[in-house]
Amino acid sequence: MKNEPCFALALHGGAGTITRASLTPEMDNAYRQALQQALSVGYQVLQQGGTSLAAVEATVVSLEDCPLFNAGRGSVFNKRGTHEMDAAIMDGKNLGAGAVTGVRNVRNPILLASQVLHHSDHVFLCQQGAEEFARNHGLSFEPDDYFFTQQRYDQWQALRDSDTYMLDHSSEAMDKKFGTVGAVALDLQGNLAAATSTGGMTNKNYNRIGDTPIIGAGTYANNRTCAISCTGHGEYFMRNVVAYDISCLMEYKGLSLSEASALVVHHKLKEQGGEGGLVAVDFNAEVAMPFNSEGMYRASWVSGQEPVVAIYEE
Repeated sequence: MKNEPCFALALHGGAGTITRASLTPEMDNAYRQALQQALSVGYQVLQQGGTSLAAVEATVVSLEDCPLFNAGRGSVFNKRGTHEMDAAIMDGKNLGAGAVTGVRNVRNPILLASQVLHHSDHVFLCQQGAEEFARNHGLSFEPDDYFFTQQRYDQWQALRDSDTYMLDHSSEAMDKKFGTVGAVALDLQGNLAAATSTGGMTNKNYNRIGDTPIIGAGTYANNRTCAISCTGHGEYFMRNVVAYDISCLMEYKGLSLSEASALVVHHKLKEQGGEGGLVAVDFNAEVAMPFNSEGMYRASWVSGQEPVVAIYEE
């Protein structure tokens, strides 16, 4: 353990076929600025003594509000041409969690997941029930136009009459990108938290649910081990209970965060064809951001160190 209390934050904005050749210099710069902005928002919360829960929530709100990412405002279109969004948040201190799936027109799904955590006896709400809960708690709703981006619409138009779904914002169905956003944090009190939000996959089946809102699959936090937020091909992350598996490898086998996350991402998932990555932080402020795809929008900042913002494979 470190002598001085420290804090840490890590975030992601999606993984997949993200190469230097696939982004113009202008887009590269835009993504880096958006990642840096979200990182600064969360880091400031922690620096001022705020909780890890507050930090991951604020970080994900920043990412949801940015149309570059497939969450909140930038969410992709499903098979019916609508937006269905998922989100989850978890408190490592007491294993409290809140999650929502299939919600429409909610400006910030992560705020709704947080309301479920703090103001209900439930963990997981879906669709109209989750939306009614949002209205009862005064959360902001936006019209369909707010969530419309031309790029997302064009992608959906290319696929809408097929049974093909596209793993997020790419020019071709085979060009895989996963636009989930998420954040993990350790605060000055030693508490961990994780939050994840997504719009899912372009042309996904109506009411399809991915790993993002499933506690233990795409999102998990436990003060005894780590906090995890995943991005990738959700079906594989669900089958492998990825986030919880990393925590278990640490708790029961004594692996370090980097060892456990590398084992799951680079071996277990990869052997099955599961593509993606994750961001993680443990109780010692160690950060891990492994991915088995060509790139992952990611950033981290540990107190006393320089911030890191990266996109491509090193």
